[in-house]
Amino acid sequence: MSQAYSIQIAKELALGEQQVTNVLQLLEEGATVPFIARYRKEQTNSLDEVQISNIKELANQLQELDKRRESILKSIEEQGKLSTVLEKKIKAVTTLSELEDLYLPYKKKRKTKASIAKEKGLEPLAELIFSQQKGNIEQIAKSYLKNEVKDTSEALEGAKHIIAEWVNESAPAREKVRLLFDKKANVKTKLVKGKEQEGAKYKDYFEYEENLKKAPSHRILAIRRAENEGIISFGIAPEQEDALGHLEKQFIKSNNHSQLLEDAITDSYKRLMKPSMETEFRTNSKKKADEEAIKVFAENLKELLLASPLGQKRILALDPGFRTGCKLVCLDAQGKLLENTAIYPNEPQNKQYEAEQVIKKLCKKHKIEAIAIGNGTASRETEAFVKKIDLGKEVSVIMVNESGASIYSASEVAREEFPDHDVTVRGAVSIGRRLADPLAELVKIDPKSIGVGQYQHDVDQTALKNKLDEVVGSCVNAVGVNINTASKQLLTYVSGLGPQLAQNIVDYRNENGAFKSRKEILKVKRMGAKAFEQCAGFLRIPNAKNPLDTSAVHPERYKLVEQIAKDLNCDVQTLISSNQHRSTIDLKKYISKDVGLPTLQDILKELEKPGRDPREPFEAFQFADGIENIEDLREGMQVPGIVTNVTNFGAFVDIGVHQDGLVHLSQLADRFISDPNEVVKVNQQVQVTVTGVDVARKRISLSMKGQQVQKTVAKPSKKKSKPNKQDTGNSLQDLMKKWNN
Repeated sequence: MSQAYSIQIAKELALGEQQVTNVLQLLEEGATVPFIARYRKEQTNSLDEVQISNIKELANQLQELDKRRESILKSIEEQGKLSTVLEKKIKAVTTLSELEDLYLPYKKKRKTKASIAKEKGLEPLAELIFSQQKGNIEQIAKSYLKNEVKDTSEALEGAKHIIAEWVNESAPAREKVRLLFDKKANVKTKLVKGKEQEGAKYKDYFEYEENLKKAPSHRILAIRRAENEGIISFGIAPEQEDALGHLEKQFIKSNNHSQLLEDAITDSYKRLMKPSMETEFRTNSKKKADEEAIKVFAENLKELLLASPLGQKRILALDPGFRTGCKLVCLDAQGKLLENTAIYPNEPQNKQYEAEQVIKKLCKKHKIEAIAIGNGTASRETEAFVKKIDLGKEVSVIMVNESGASIYSASEVAREEFPDHDVTVRGAVSIGRRLADPLAELVKIDPKSIGVGQYQHDVDQTALKNKLDEVVGSCVNAVGVNINTASKQLLTYVSGLGPQLAQNIVDYRNENGAFKSRKEILKVKRMGAKAFEQCAGFLRIPNAKNPLDTSAVHPERYKLVEQIAKDLNCDVQTLISSNQHRSTIDLKKYISKDVGLPTLQDILKELEKPGRDPREPFEAFQFADGIENIEDLREGMQVPGIVTNVTNFGAFVDIGVHQDGLVHLSQLADRFISDPNEVVKVNQQVQVTVTGVDVARKRISLSMKGQQVQKTVAKPSKKKSKPNKQDTGNSLQDLMKKWNN
């Protein structure tokens, strides 16, 4: 890429020019973002993945801009209209909108009112009016009366159409109006006649107006969804008088023919410029809303993927249910399915004794260490039943978020893993494996099915997929992957691999057994030097002969570590196990042209704890006893909960009643916050106060205000709470207003 890219990107992102140049060069050479961030810190001056991704994205945008620039230059040149001045202007612009403004007069058009007027020979008359030359315009217009032009009124009308097109195609005029749209455009909605009942949930948008720049992304997406469903229409524009004032100030310099010019300018704005600008700002506002919604989704997904793993434990997993019973599976410490059956402890069968005997037998037979229960239908009832069982030893009973498990169970991946089992067994297996290692299991599911976003079906699906894939890849590489146990899906996200190499690794493993060293990875079909360079540091081989194969130390630095060990008169294994030896290392001694202090510090951290997992230690979570349904809640009750989703307007919290409650943005903290992520993350354990319960609409309002001092959990009341009869609206906005109040 050109040096000009580096200069522009460095300026926009406030980074060093050499940093950007090195990143672009590494990307061109085929390096991945996780690899650059982890193993090329000297070249980037320790830029993180977000910064590197921003450089990559901006470089792609500049490339697209240059492609469009080249196309436009070629088009104008072919028309024989490319002057030196115009070419210089086109090459100087830095935004797509500026570029398109310059191209607009040369763009091939269908027949327009202006082109028809030009064909009638009215362009000189338009020039006379536009330049505001003195003269009797009515008399002058008579000289243009021909067969095509019947009278002076038609002549003047045609001239105004030509002027309207000139005004619209004026780049400076468009830029002024664009700035006005940017600052003062309002989004204004209108109800489609007869859609009141059908669109009740959107009633706060029936007659709604807000400054576009201040409108939050979730509101823009809601308005667009309502329009797509035919409930409302909406427009985006500033006050017309303001726009016309800007244009008239630019083009009207005297009183000569000023009324004709005013008419032409008004026509230009209303018929040409305003629709064009509105389309542009509708597109831009959608793009911005998409970016914010995708950002929210990405942050939530990251927290979910990096949730604490229980680790390699023997797990009994239950997918709870009422009428169809609870599907039960037993997994070994590696997640292998050992046995499956069904029990019926809940309504309507109530076979609790039989179910208890089955669980006792299987726990003993398979030496079960933990019981995982999906948090769907009948989860709290099943949890209460299981906790009463005396298993003769301490066995943790843990609720697991099962979002997307049904998607996995019906997927090609699940059919491939368990061809002889139905979807219910596969779903229960997924629940158990999620407890052991959320990341390894969740990568098998389309991220959009996990349910931690907002308006994910309304945003640009390509942009969403690319971002979520980037997040999954980042998480997988941050944790590292055991090459001998990882699924094809997990391996696919490892830096430098992809679906084909991932499959080849699994095939090699099946044919030759477990990998014994990182060097053996080079024997995998189609594993070239570049792919090996990118993936090797992220692939772990537990119990390998070379202890560095278990760590995140890259093979390209093995000789360096061996030299350090040699200088300390010990071997690598001793260097790893002996803090005394490591504490005497003088890192500055090993700085070279290729290896700087950042890499040496990373190596030292790895030697302290090879292959360390960056995820937090597992901490079991328990809902409040006795609160199993929304009817068990009452206002003022303080209960523990776990954050399941974070949006721009607040956080949804599972408090164990089959219906998440909402902590509105205004209720997240005692201080003002603009972003919920300042306070909460997905999977975070929180203490909340119930502030409102609407049983009929299944709405729960929660607050985290004052939670620093409100640590105690109130004993749940068995008294049923009554529906909140004051809130009878159906829209999310109704609820928002209530929460804000």
